[in-house]
Amino acid sequence: MLNEAFHVAAVVRSLVRDCLHEDVTIVVADGGSTDGTPDIVRTLAAEFDCVHLMHNPRRVQGAGINLAVQLYGGDAEVLVRCDAHCGYPEHYVSSLMKTLNDCKADSVVVPMDSAGDGCLQKAVAWISDTKVGSGGSAHRGGKQSGFVDHGHHAAMSLDAFRKVGGYDETFTHNEDAEFDCRLRAVGGRIFLDSGIRLAYRPRSTFLSLARQYFNYGRGRSRTVRRHPGSLRLRQFLVPAHVALTLLVILLSPIAPLLLAWPAIYLAILAMVAVMLSAKHRSFCGLLALPAAVVMHFAWALGFFWGVLSIRQATWQTSPSVS
Repeated sequence: MLNEAFHVAAVVRSLVRDCLHEDVTIVVADGGSTDGTPDIVRTLAAEFDCVHLMHNPRRVQGAGINLAVQLYGGDAEVLVRCDAHCGYPEHYVSSLMKTLNDCKADSVVVPMDSAGDGCLQKAVAWISDTKVGSGGSAHRGGKQSGFVDHGHHAAMSLDAFRKVGGYDETFTHNEDAEFDCRLRAVGGRIFLDSGIRLAYRPRSTFLSLARQYFNYGRGRSRTVRRHPGSLRLRQFLVPAHVALTLLVILLSPIAPLLLAWPAIYLAILAMVAVMLSAKHRSFCGLLALPAAVVMHFAWALGFFWGVLSIRQATWQTSPSVS
């Protein structure tokens, strides 16, 4: 977590309620909050013996989780990852444990249902749960359970986590997808439980949305070069479309008919935005058009920037994890 004073108490208390009768350690990894969040967690730790505050000096999510496992994992069998800015359903941890055991999986992932308060947040949430916004990614509003390549990390066997070396701490973004590539490479099984769902609140400004998706794209550029087989068609189409659009704009003075490509793209987004607006009976849905443009172009530009600025070798399975 980082600066989650408005959310952390509710998240921790909901997890504690679910874990009262289990041998559970709750570690809150703080990346240097300055809004009083650590004091809130200290108060919770004084109230509940199972709650611990841990400083995450690297400030990176993967590094914080690795450190928590190192310091508090001990003889624990399962790691449950929770992000402080999500909403968790009742019996979240116990439901994950049941699925992990029943499905004989190494990792259980869950879908995320985007929801928003402001108009832009709502538009981003609605477009994110469509194929236009997520490309049909199973963990974005997915309704079907089953074994998958990747999803939002929830619970995993600590034996599997340690076997592949935990999260790669050089990844500031996309560390979960990169981890899943290594887990699958050593035979790990990832199960998406569509019955256990998280509520996620997207960014509330176009600038913060652009930054988020730029970082997503940059992280994905490393993942696909480290694990070439992990690139999916939906991820290839976004940078390909953006590159083609930029090329069309450059060539449009001599071949104006080429502008039909971005025109068709905008027409499709406009149609989706109108449909979302009608479905939710809100003019906020019309903001889905510019939101989708920001998401697509920021992701693609981050992808290109990552390819140009970050060197990345292909990952090879070592004898210790084979």
